[in-house]
Amino acid sequence: MSDAQNTSTAPEWEQRFRAPRVSLPDWAEDAPDRSLFVSNATGTYELYTWDRVSGAQRQVTDRPNGTTDGTLTPDGEWIWWFSDTDGDEFGVWMRQPFGGGEDEPAAPGLDPSYPAGLAIGRDGTAVVGRSTDEDGTTIHVVRPGAEPVEIYRHHESAGVGDLSWDGSLIALEHTEHGDAMHSALRVVRPDGSLVAELDDTEGGTKELGLSVLGFAPVQGDTRLLIGHQRRGRWEPLIWDPVAGTQTDLPIDLPGDVGAEWYPDGSALLVEHEFEARSELWRFEPGRPEPVRVETPPGTVSGATARPDGTVEYLWSSAAQPPAVRSTSGAVVLDPPGPKAPRSVPVEDVWVEGPGGRIHALVQKPATGEGPYPTVFDIHGGPTWHDSDAFASGPAAWVDHGFAVVRVNYRGSTGYGRDWTDALKHRVGLIELEDIAAVREWTVESGLADPQRLVLAGGSWGGYLALLGLGTQPEAWALGLAAVPVADYVTAYHDEMEALKAMDRTLLGGTPEEVPERFEASSPLTYVDAVRAPVYISAGVNDPRCPIRQVENYVDRLKARDAVHEVYRYDAGHGSLVVEERIKQVRLELDFALRHLPGMKPREAVHAAGTGGATVEA
Repeated sequence: MSDAQNTSTAPEWEQRFRAPRVSLPDWAEDAPDRSLFVSNATGTYELYTWDRVSGAQRQVTDRPNGTTDGTLTPDGEWIWWFSDTDGDEFGVWMRQPFGGGEDEPAAPGLDPSYPAGLAIGRDGTAVVGRSTDEDGTTIHVVRPGAEPVEIYRHHESAGVGDLSWDGSLIALEHTEHGDAMHSALRVVRPDGSLVAELDDTEGGTKELGLSVLGFAPVQGDTRLLIGHQRRGRWEPLIWDPVAGTQTDLPIDLPGDVGAEWYPDGSALLVEHEFEARSELWRFEPGRPEPVRVETPPGTVSGATARPDGTVEYLWSSAAQPPAVRSTSGAVVLDPPGPKAPRSVPVEDVWVEGPGGRIHALVQKPATGEGPYPTVFDIHGGPTWHDSDAFASGPAAWVDHGFAVVRVNYRGSTGYGRDWTDALKHRVGLIELEDIAAVREWTVESGLADPQRLVLAGGSWGGYLALLGLGTQPEAWALGLAAVPVADYVTAYHDEMEALKAMDRTLLGGTPEEVPERFEASSPLTYVDAVRAPVYISAGVNDPRCPIRQVENYVDRLKARDAVHEVYRYDAGHGSLVVEERIKQVRLELDFALRHLPGMKPREAVHAAGTGGATVEA
């Protein structure tokens, strides 16, 4: 074992990244003792099988940049996994026998694409969604030994939702009305003929979305569990597209509510997200109210009901590392090796903002008193939210004496539809108003040192970091942006088609149709106003925040001799390699300790590592 991998001598923040982890195991519907999970046991996140009877585990994939997208066929005989190139998300589905063997193309005849959903039937038929810049979304029925048959095509984004138990019905999500944030539903037969439609947007005139949660897992049952927003939040509904009926469910819980079927179709496992925490409930249609499934306070990142009636779930809190637990009281899947060191809990903060009360999560060092150097770690998405869940990145900053503040700005999920949908047209600027309100609170409360405020984030969070450094130049002492949108116009033209559709929805058109909005929301517009030192990391194969638009922004920083460093690495929108993740955090920490006033720089970062990676000052 190399020194870099020796967890016994490494600092605790590195141990958290290296500690072996597992995802919530997926299991085959008709062979529930066969499971599939993701683990970083080798130092790279890959797919693994698990035979629950024998206890045997086997690594399925082994690729330099990792693999996380995979599923089991209903009979448990095959693993389908998505094969792209170095994280570019563009590729084909492969398959491998559960017991091991050679990989082979799972859907011969389909060219590489971005994935747009997958459903696999009991007779081996697969419904494969594809997205390309040239064709938009296409959906194909692939039967064993036959050529793929295209059953759907549209230039707007769409995807495969689910396939009924007997394979006679296919549920699709689509945005043919042009609103990529609010999907409509269509159920078709395998030949593509229409069964039923459900469109709460009424042709794009209302901002009400629908989502496919799954067909009832029972032969002959045509009920489809869906999510809707009719009462201002996500909640489940049972729609029978054949009978033409909709069954409302009396699940009166605040926040967003999702659900999935118990294996016999008799009940629903309800997943409830509210104010950065989550919990589980069991609901039986026809009963007056759900029954709580006991889980500890914190975040349930995924849950599944097993055939024996128990529920398995992946749980963590900001202080306690993740574990796959069961309502039976057992730890379901415990990876070998040292456990991740604990971190500090989060504190909830509510701040009045221009669009309503803003929820933020705060972590403070275990020792010392404020005001602290403070990192605003801004989440990506934007339709996502930070929660009381274990995160190695924020914990690393806390270990180095920083307070960490995470803001669930307008656009975040988990606070109702109005909060999420507030993000329109003034994209980026709206979120930064909320971040500014929380920043003001951190200074006034004595938490944050105003001379040592760091604006940081990845993906959309990285975009907001660069935009904030240019539009609020006096507010921030330093900026850290990972895989960001930096030049919005170039990003739009280079990004994957599904994200183009999202940008058209957020900004109300293309850069040619609404140039003033793209200009107002682009970090490149304000780059000459940036005064703080800037650190940027970017994946050279990133299809979401492509490298060319990052280079455009960096060139403008260079032209004015602004203090900045750029790190480029050979992957896509982030890395699945543990040592690469550690290296990136180490570089960010080093940059902050060197450039923030009053900090004591640690020993210079050793930059050797991933092939092709470059650090440029």
